[in-house]
Amino acid sequence: MNPYAAQLGQQDPLAVIESTPGELAKLVEVLGSGGLKKSLGPGKWNAREILCHLADTEIAFAFRLRQALAETHHVIQPFDQDAWARSYASCEARVALEAFAGLRRWNVGLIRNLPSETMSKTLTHPERGAMTFRVLVETMAGHDLNHLGQLKTIAARAVSE
Repeated sequence: MNPYAAQLGQQDPLAVIESTPGELAKLVEVLGSGGLKKSLGPGKWNAREILCHLADTEIAFAFRLRQALAETHHVIQPFDQDAWARSYASCEARVALEAFAGLRRWNVGLIRNLPSETMSKTLTHPERGAMTFRVLVETMAGHDLNHLGQLKTIAARAVSE
């Protein structure tokens, strides 16, 4: 099973992905500039880097969604998140959040306007195997929940210090 999709439980994936930009904006306010520099531990991304990763991942999801719709038997192109992260030192948290929020609105609009049968369209992830378009959307939501959880933990620690 897809580890991100599994995080959803009974939650509606579209509701999760729609609410994420607002949740992130609240967390950025709680974290403040000092909290954005904090991480879960040595060798882990800090809060700012997580926001940058979410913006990058939203670019990847935007492409994956559209390619899955445009192609028959689409094969998702994985990416090396650590290689992409090498540029994060020069990225601002608020710019990453703005990019994520704008792309997410664009992606949610696309998903909301698809015919229901599109959710059963099949595609393949080279590492995870065959999946449906719905599982791709669930993966987005689970990925959000994973990183929101990390940011909430960082924020809680930053506030208590």
